Amino acid sequence: MDCTDRHFRYFLRLISHHVLLYSEMVTTGALLHGKHPRFLEFDRLENPVAFQLGGSHPKELGICSKIVEDSGYDEVNLNVGCPSGRVKEGGFGACLMADPDLVARCVDEMKRNVSIPVTVKTRIGIDHQDSYSQLHHFVATVSQAGCNIFIIHARKAWLKELSPKQNRTVPPLIYDFVYRIKRDFPGLLILINGGITDLDQVEHHLSKVDGVMIGREAYQNPYFLSQVDQRFFNGGHPVPSRQNILDAYLPYVQQQLDAGVRLHQITRHIFGIYHAVPGARRWRSYLSESTFKKGASTDPLIQAIERIAA
Repeated sequence: MDCTDRHFRYFLRLISHHVLLYSEMVTTGALLHGKHPRFLEFDRLENPVAFQLGGSHPKELGICSKIVEDSGYDEVNLNVGCPSGRVKEGGFGACLMADPDLVARCVDEMKRNVSIPVTVKTRIGIDHQDSYSQLHHFVATVSQAGCNIFIIHARKAWLKELSPKQNRTVPPLIYDFVYRIKRDFPGLLILINGGITDLDQVEHHLSKVDGVMIGREAYQNPYFLSQVDQRFFNGGHPVPSRQNILDAYLPYVQQQLDAGVRLHQITRHIFGIYHAVPGARRWRSYLSESTFKKGASTDPLIQAIERIAA
């Protein structure tokens, strides 16, 4: 599950007990030269949780991977799929697909420093380097360095023509490229990403590959994940109601407020819990208008819950 904000990750864990949650991408420079405890914070309830690193210098990635492992994460992921301008200028992210040998050296160094899984998230190609043979070569090269888990966004990235936002929707989805990778590399774990919006689609993809990553739909409509545990993991937990989830979230919200986090920084990530439900607009509107006040308590959230339940 690709879900960047730690407050939202905690919220998702209340919806599903089993999905693997991914952090936002953090650069090696931010960890090595910034106030890295801020980037590494997470609640133990979030486990299992993976940390996404951005970088292209093997030694730095190795050091940062060790920091990630020591901080309690279950997996460290090298992001080779982000197409943002900042990432391109830094020489990492999706542009690394043009240099599979460098990615292999990065993975090798990361694996030398940690015992947790080292994984790679990538696209199916970039710009005009978008043939299946090029994707095959990339996976073959990187897997020889010891990476056996690939999360593949089934779109290529246009690094020059499109914005990051456009790159999430404009390039066509070619799921068959990902399916073919699984057929050609049966010993690898291949996860598919891109354009997946319901659990029937998830089930179809799982007949072709080993796993599914969901990004935007989990943010826009998180409650659709409430059926995941029972449908795919034989979970013994009952399906929680939206009210159950929000009630369970309130103690965490209070804890974060006590730590100095502002209420809107938490609630802005849970607008989608009532997606397509009567009263959803009223829910979003009330939260938007009532949670920005400095020093706000949990009262506006409680009142919003009461209003939609009425």
